[in-house]
Amino acid sequence: MAQTRERTHLSDLLTSRRGAWVSLSIGLLVMIGLFGVFGGAKAPARNAQAPETSESTQAAELLEKFPGADQQTVLVVATRTDSGALTAPNTEALRALAPILATANEPVLSEDKKAAVLVTPISVGESNTETADTVEALRTQLAEHTPKGIQLLVTGGPAFGADVAASFEGADFTLLLVTILIVAVLLIVTYRSPVLWLIPLAVVALADGLAGRVTAAAGALWDLQFDAGIISVLVFGAGTNYALLLISRYREELGTHEDHRQALSRAVRKTAPAILASNITVVLALLTLVLAVIPGTHGLGVASATGLLIALAAVLLVLPPALAVCGRGIFWPFVPRPGEERAQETKKQPGRVWRGVATAVVGKPLRSLVLGLAVLCVMAMGLVGTSVGLDQVEKFRVQSESAEGLELLSQHFAPGEAQPVLIVTESSAAAAVVAAAKDIDGVVRAHPAGTTDDGALTKVMVTSEYLPSSPQSLAQIGELREAVHAVPEANALVGGAVATDFDARDGNQRDFWLIAPLVLAVSFVVLMLLLRSLIAPVVLLIINCVSAVAAIGAGAWLSRVLLGQDALDLQVPLLAFLFLVALGIDYTIFLVHRARAEAITLGTSRGMIEAVAHTGGVITSAGLVLAGVFAALGVLPLVTLGQLGLIVGIGVLIDTLLVRVVIVPAVFGVIGDRIWWPGHLGQTQAE
Repeated sequence: MAQTRERTHLSDLLTSRRGAWVSLSIGLLVMIGLFGVFGGAKAPARNAQAPETSESTQAAELLEKFPGADQQTVLVVATRTDSGALTAPNTEALRALAPILATANEPVLSEDKKAAVLVTPISVGESNTETADTVEALRTQLAEHTPKGIQLLVTGGPAFGADVAASFEGADFTLLLVTILIVAVLLIVTYRSPVLWLIPLAVVALADGLAGRVTAAAGALWDLQFDAGIISVLVFGAGTNYALLLISRYREELGTHEDHRQALSRAVRKTAPAILASNITVVLALLTLVLAVIPGTHGLGVASATGLLIALAAVLLVLPPALAVCGRGIFWPFVPRPGEERAQETKKQPGRVWRGVATAVVGKPLRSLVLGLAVLCVMAMGLVGTSVGLDQVEKFRVQSESAEGLELLSQHFAPGEAQPVLIVTESSAAAAVVAAAKDIDGVVRAHPAGTTDDGALTKVMVTSEYLPSSPQSLAQIGELREAVHAVPEANALVGGAVATDFDARDGNQRDFWLIAPLVLAVSFVVLMLLLRSLIAPVVLLIINCVSAVAAIGAGAWLSRVLLGQDALDLQVPLLAFLFLVALGIDYTIFLVHRARAEAITLGTSRGMIEAVAHTGGVITSAGLVLAGVFAALGVLPLVTLGQLGLIVGIGVLIDTLLVRVVIVPAVFGVIGDRIWWPGHLGQTQAE
């Protein structure tokens, strides 16, 4: 009877001699078919920063009703290459650029005569990528007609968006290439085989390619906005982690089974619950992002969850038959054989190291716990003095022409010239709105800048003396809104790039305080169901939170000291916390699931030692891979992604090298069997 039941397992069907070929063929055909179905899908190119219901978004929708809404202005900043004052011939040469700039406006000279600004309208596309082509064409024309001894820089709102889009040209390919190289190197080191790494890497790469196409289709269908680079990193990182856990157990089982298919089938059965639990935890945590009000964060939830489900299916349904077809020899030159397990374990230094560390920690758990938490607290101190929110110049990891132009503009003109505030008001109250705006400190000028065709609405342009998105500039938005909202029957809405940034900050703060508790709640429920305990999930989540805060603090400190970035970008705290908690739960599940199984016969403390001895190597390998994959985000040009990669990379290393090896075993050593309350080990079914 038991033998018959064994044959009915899905893992047996996936790994049997005939079933492996059939399963692998079906899996590959399904993936190829889905590649064909979703191959032409493209996600929306928009990248809205503020909530859809925010005042800046409402103002932007009204601005679309004005004539020439498809046109915006950029600024051409002119200075002498020798930093001297512009002469009359210089000014005349700038006037001669009027045909290229499609404007009859005179160059506006600064008070010190060392800079001039020319304002020119350009047609903007539906996305920054389309606008980038227009801006690049303008820059090319200017480069061909730049007067001798003059430097011309194109800046302003559309130019910033264009530079962001242009900076990503080829970046996705670079990210993919760097990610693959990092994963390949770490897998070769982990498996100590020149062949084995190719199998999981190929499967995960296929999953990543398919995930990119499916998520693009989902984005087009549901109008979702998200960063494809983050999804690729998640799929590669999580997929490789699942593969590491499965193959590690497969190697272990090969030491006790003559039949490699039987060993693989058993490995799949033993690891599938932990892989499923970790995947479900991260997927459910990511799905909480659908409640976010920031469009990019909202869209990232569905897209990332979809990508991780594809990674899960690939690792559990395609990787096992691929390994079964290849056989035991795939581990060459260190091929595990029955009867060699004990001898190999004795020779294998990492196994002895993990067991020795775990024994020392559990032997003096309270001291180990205090020391471990002290290290986390020191790291968390990096949050002291950390602010959130970058201005336009700070958002680029590498210098861009628009950022350079804004800095130059700020030296000679009011910095707000580059990105004026736009107010939409009822025309009947336009004069009162202009007067109210002029009364605000830091406003250089305010004036009507056009009406709708029916004359009902008027656009008021306000120029600030403050650098766009600086603290003074953002505070000014609040003052402007308070002033113009008080104008009777004006129905005024304050918009523009700085107002959008103001609303984005409020939206991101709201998202953090909503999403963070939901992520913890989801993780608690999954851990409670998996461990059948109330105490263990609470304790483990507290540890995860402390670890996440420590990683964010350490990352913020390194950003300041090494990279000169004084603030974190708006989305970094939420996404970093989400990934650190959700992915940290992955390693918790890998470790504690094994610890509970071992504790049935050995007791909690010895069971934890055994769990660390068996999983320490694979969790460390998985952590190194995941940290390396997130570090690959540093090749992208935006500071946001670089900071996210740095913080999550640090956090994953903290999790694997400190939390799972020292702090969690120490907690289990201190609490003992009470950690499983209200359940007890006797309720757990034998494996």
